Amino acid sequence: MAGVFSISALGLTACGTVESAAKEDCTSIGWTVGSAGYEDCFRARVRERNLDYSRPSDLIPKPSLL
Repeated sequence: MAGVFSISALGLTACGTVESAAKEDCTSIGWTVGSAGYEDCFRARVRERNLDYSRPSDLIPKPSLL
């Protein structure tokens, strides 16, 4: 599952930005890298950040009727 998040994050312009920000978020609140709690926190933060950076579906161009 973590591979999916890593691959989706690579689609962003600045590779690694989402992962590094998620790592900083989780370590700043006291999680130790490698612990079960850290892994859960990291996956959740990567998912949240990817949703934040994704384009809303209502902004997808639609074909014109003209």
